[in-house]
Amino acid sequence: MKRKIIQIDEAKCNGCGKCIPNCPEGALQLIDGKARLVSDLFCDGLGACIGECPLGAIQVVEREAEPYDERKVMENIIRQGPNTIKAHLKHLKEHGEFKLLETAVNCLREQNLPVPDLREAGKLPCGCPGTLARRLAPRPAANSAPAASSPSALRQWPVQLKLLNPAAEYFDDADLLISADCVAHAFGGFHRELLDGKILVVFCPKLDNSTEEYVEKLAEIFRRHRIRSITVARMEVPCCGGTVAIVEQAMERAGLKIPLSVRIVGIGGDLLS
Repeated sequence: MKRKIIQIDEAKCNGCGKCIPNCPEGALQLIDGKARLVSDLFCDGLGACIGECPLGAIQVVEREAEPYDERKVMENIIRQGPNTIKAHLKHLKEHGEFKLLETAVNCLREQNLPVPDLREAGKLPCGCPGTLARRLAPRPAANSAPAASSPSALRQWPVQLKLLNPAAEYFDDADLLISADCVAHAFGGFHRELLDGKILVVFCPKLDNSTEEYVEKLAEIFRRHRIRSITVARMEVPCCGGTVAIVEQAMERAGLKIPLSVRIVGIGGDLLS
């Protein structure tokens, strides 16, 4: 079957092992100094390991793979004890995988094991802090100018990478802003401080089906046009680091070195760098 599953770039992986603890399902192991996906059956494709890779060597792709088997995973999870069981169940719950969660709970009940209470809040043990629900304190809107006097800096349409035509003339001699989806919603100064004077490309490195498709499409844009500079705008959460990795892979595939800068936006709306 074709489904989402992680892919490890062996050339980028340095064997640090930071991804291993964030895969309680047991799909990853260190072998010959590299992180390896040891079984399609154990990989749920939700990408808990992505945010822990400091080199951006892990991404979620869509490919032919054996179906994920929650019962086989639970055999391994149960052996690791109650903390790992709880981490796994919270991982499924926070990603909305309620059918898998039901299967996992049934496995516990069949063995007369206690079912963890998943109601408390806190940092996700699955390693996906970007999905942690939290309430942000609203800031008062600036009163210096009415909304009507703050024009959009958008210079082209469409903006989503899936919809963009790589041959579009607006890419000629362009400065690109390649932005993760959430940035414009979190950062109030998006148009004024990031987008002004640039052509916009938008995608999500975590939720979209095929990052390989995005690497190839960006590479085609880079090959067809003279791109003067690229600014990558990403959120501070670890999983958003894939935005930068995709752009770097696309430049490598196109055989080009384009001046690149990275801007990071905090979930509280601050421009961190």
